[in-house]
Amino acid sequence: MRGIMAKNFVSNKDVTVRMFDSSFMEALSKVHPAVPLIIYIPVIAYYLYKAIEVFNIESVNILYLVVLGILVWTLTEYMLHRFIFHYNPKSKFGEKIHFIFHGVHHDYPNDSRRLVMPPSVSVPLAVLFYFLFRAILGINNVAPFFVGFLTGYLFYDMTHYAVHHFNIHNKFWLALKKHHMRHHFQDAEKGFGVSSPVWDYIVGTDFPKTKD
Repeated sequence: MRGIMAKNFVSNKDVTVRMFDSSFMEALSKVHPAVPLIIYIPVIAYYLYKAIEVFNIESVNILYLVVLGILVWTLTEYMLHRFIFHYNPKSKFGEKIHFIFHGVHHDYPNDSRRLVMPPSVSVPLAVLFYFLFRAILGINNVAPFFVGFLTGYLFYDMTHYAVHHFNIHNKFWLALKKHHMRHHFQDAEKGFGVSSPVWDYIVGTDFPKTKD
């Protein structure tokens, strides 16, 4: 039975700490939560158009590949969060990089400007994943698959913002919020799924069941 957890954050208020001496780099590290929607909804629409009108993929295959893309996103989200964002660096430089990528979020979990992934990170990652998936699936099938993958990513970003800043009453969203808050304030080595806890259940990094 665990005792009362020590405070593991610097501030639980919506405050922003400066990370860079350069004002340009500092600006790149902050993002309004609407920015991912503005960037990626047109990209999703474009690849859905290509799947339907350019490649003439059958509806059932589009649906299958979109769902597959969403499922692959949930695994990608889990792997990135667990093994990249929570990597334990051994050097001072590594600690600084870790703080920039994720440590700042655990120290200031309600900083509204650092709750969704900035385009300076998400866009290069999206390009990298697109070409990886195209090499695996081919230029035709990657279009609907990428629609699902990006849809999963947007759901992750919007969910992450919502569970930190929205007054939630719906049972589904409350369950996601509880899961993520326990990751922040109970045990940061569990609960790596934000948009879905499914891989925590499968891999064994879920929290012990408790009576509400």
